[in-house]
Amino acid sequence: MTTHSLASLHHQYSFLKRLSNSESFHLPPSSLFLHPSPSSSSSSTTTITSSTTTTFSLSPTTSSSTPTTTNPISFDTLKHHLSTQNFFQADEETRRLLIVLAGEAAQKRRYVFFSEVQFISEADLKAIDELWKQYSNNKFGYSVQKRLWQKANKDFTKFFIQVGWMKKLDTEIEQYNYRAFPNEFTWELNDETPEGHLPLTNALRGTQLLNSILSHPAFEGEEDEKEAEVKGSLRDNGPKPLTSLFPKPDYSF
Repeated sequence: MTTHSLASLHHQYSFLKRLSNSESFHLPPSSLFLHPSPSSSSSSTTTITSSTTTTFSLSPTTSSSTPTTTNPISFDTLKHHLSTQNFFQADEETRRLLIVLAGEAAQKRRYVFFSEVQFISEADLKAIDELWKQYSNNKFGYSVQKRLWQKANKDFTKFFIQVGWMKKLDTEIEQYNYRAFPNEFTWELNDETPEGHLPLTNALRGTQLLNSILSHPAFEGEEDEKEAEVKGSLRDNGPKPLTSLFPKPDYSF
């Protein structure tokens, strides 16, 4: 046993000695190893060798929880269309801006989910609204639509009829239907144009998107005028007796 062990050790020693003196022993090519990245902003992992520590870059992960826009948004195109009374193109540009402001997912999808409206900043939504009001003599804009929506007690059917998004059908029973886009909508500003007619928001798949826009914090200050009058009347005069709520009977013929 002992003789065999000594012989084995001697054989291994001789092999290592020949290996160290051989000119054919080379390190693996450097291309087989990761190279350090000059970037320090991304996440990293550390590989430890016998004497050195090297940091290697990994691809940063992207989060999709809160869409953000890194580049500033320009409203010049919207302003140009509105200032030249090209309301159809202004409506198209408004829709494009909302998609951009809503985040990357909306841009890939090419339309906005109602749940993404919260990602649009108050400043940007107010800027769009102010341009619409400025170039329509306060006849168009989201804040105008919110006031009319509140006057209709937030009944979207009544609101759609009031702003001209629905038309009355020629039937014996009073019925309404959505107008066909774009030919049946009004793209001019005149006395016959319904207040709040523009900008349009597609409600064929439901009213959640429009509800989210009109309920956005950017328009929280838009209080219903009728509701404000009622509150002021109750505050100044106090509650009125029930008899004052009903007209006196008229027995004359």
